[in-house]
Amino acid sequence: MSLTIYGIAASRAVRPLWAATELGLDFHHVPLPYQGGGTRTPGFLAINPNGHVPAVVDARPEGDVVLWESMACALYIARHHGRADGQSITPATPREDAEALRWSFWAVNEAEADALTVLMHRMVMPEPRRKPELANAAERRLAVPLRVIEQHLQAQQARGQAFLAAERFTVADLCAASVLNWARPSRTLMDAHPLTHGWILRCMERPAHRAVKATDTA
Repeated sequence: MSLTIYGIAASRAVRPLWAATELGLDFHHVPLPYQGGGTRTPGFLAINPNGHVPAVVDARPEGDVVLWESMACALYIARHHGRADGQSITPATPREDAEALRWSFWAVNEAEADALTVLMHRMVMPEPRRKPELANAAERRLAVPLRVIEQHLQAQQARGQAFLAAERFTVADLCAASVLNWARPSRTLMDAHPLTHGWILRCMERPAHRAVKATDTA
């Protein structure tokens, strides 16, 4: 197998795992957890000196390509292992490629930190450790970027396109939805942005995403 992906689905590694699964790639998955010291071994640090998952190693004829950062991994897999045929998640036009880049960077810069705060303090952390005031503040900040994507989805809908870059699901949706899904425990935000909520659900319900998430319980 030429492609190896390190990390578990219950981490940002879900992004490259999802991309590879959407494309039907034959890849090697090393389910390395982000806790327990596995990412701090000399062997893994030689791959990613930051000591984080995901990491991707693509064994190519010209030599191994090694990369980290989850969005970069997903975008790379779509671009170099997919076909720009207008059917797969791979961008097929410069506009689609631009949408994939801008929504991926946008999600990291504008939404990820606050979406993670909502997830942790509304659902994941044990209730005695949750701090509702942190979740409330994060939700107020998230209202701004969610308004941006809601307006974009509204414009896309007017064009007859159901997703961020096209009528079909692409890596742009994969990257952005993987972040905004963390904000779903906020009923206030989801109710205020119904197009965004519906789009997130469509993305999360894709068979490839469900298959990746199932690897955490296999």
